[in-house]
Amino acid sequence: MRPNGRHTAGISQLSTIRMWAICLLLLSAIAMSPTAAKAAPSQAAASTHVYLLRGVLNIFSLGLDTIGSRLEAQGIPVTVANFVSWSSLADEAATNYKAGRLKTIVLVGHSSGATALPDMIAKLNRLGVPVKLAIGLDSVFKTKLTTGAERYINIYIGDGPGEPVRAANGFRGKLDNVDVRGSGVGHITIDKNEAIQRRVIAEIDAAIARSRAPAPVAEPGAPRPARAAAAIAPAHN
Repeated sequence: MRPNGRHTAGISQLSTIRMWAICLLLLSAIAMSPTAAKAAPSQAAASTHVYLLRGVLNIFSLGLDTIGSRLEAQGIPVTVANFVSWSSLADEAATNYKAGRLKTIVLVGHSSGATALPDMIAKLNRLGVPVKLAIGLDSVFKTKLTTGAERYINIYIGDGPGEPVRAANGFRGKLDNVDVRGSGVGHITIDKNEAIQRRVIAEIDAAIARSRAPAPVAEPGAPRPARAAAAIAPAHN
């Protein structure tokens, strides 16, 4: 018996409809998949670690948690801890750096956490580990850099408790003191201010971009190249 032409056409149309339905379901699944919707972090971001040091009592620097969450959303690993942990965190960073698990180290601190940054940098340098970027938010005591991060940014309130950071003889790197007096931020709110947070994250993103072509770092005790010997004077904005 010869097949009915209408019946054959109906089967063909039904198969086509089913095929399109399956394709639409697959496309919907891909669109709804979180792994497909979220771009994978770059290799430079994944090999970076940002250490955020809170100040005294661990309750006045919660803006650092917000910064940390935003960085994690970009695929950048972070650790948020009280400033008293700076020495053990330096040991952890050095171990991961020497094992090749970590390439770029960034430090951010608020209040006493900012005051601890030079000590953490100095310890990492003694261990032969470079610091790409350090950002202090209103360091509360006179702070002096004896060894260097590639770049150190001190954001402070000139008519408040914060202090400019000074470079000691032999300091290597770039130091920027940024006075934000008159901006409406205070010592307790500087880490929570949206504009300050955006600047911190932008500086970290720029440091990660620079880390794709890092400059060679001398081992501890090695002669310092002449071009790296000059310190950059603090800038007051």
